[in-house]
Amino acid sequence: MAIALGLTLPVAASAQEGTVTGAAGGAATGAIVGGPVGAVVGGVAGAAIGTAVAPPKEVRQYVVRDTRPSVRYEGEVEVGSTLPENVEVYAVPDSDYSYTIVNDRRYIVSNKRKVVEVVE
Repeated sequence: MAIALGLTLPVAASAQEGTVTGAAGGAATGAIVGGPVGAVVGGVAGAAIGTAVAPPKEVRQYVVRDTRPSVRYEGEVEVGSTLPENVEVYAVPDSDYSYTIVNDRRYIVSNKRKVVEVVE
């Protein structure tokens, strides 16, 4: 675990938001699966994953500015989940990312419909 933690410490400033989101999601999932130890391991792994997929700030800025209607969805939408085909996603120009607005929250999505960040 010390090695995994050491690998996640040198994080670039632009990836901090993805790291925080990944760490929180990983810790929550780890706690459910493995209790307190699982929360620590999940948080470290989630931080590493969040750092790896953090979209550029220009993508976040576009997602905040663009106006689209919110859709209602009964399922859970969280970082790492894959959106079903019936949830519409919108392309972010000059980017490999898309986004959607579900239940009045904005989500950045990868080209495989996987949620990579919640835009607050």
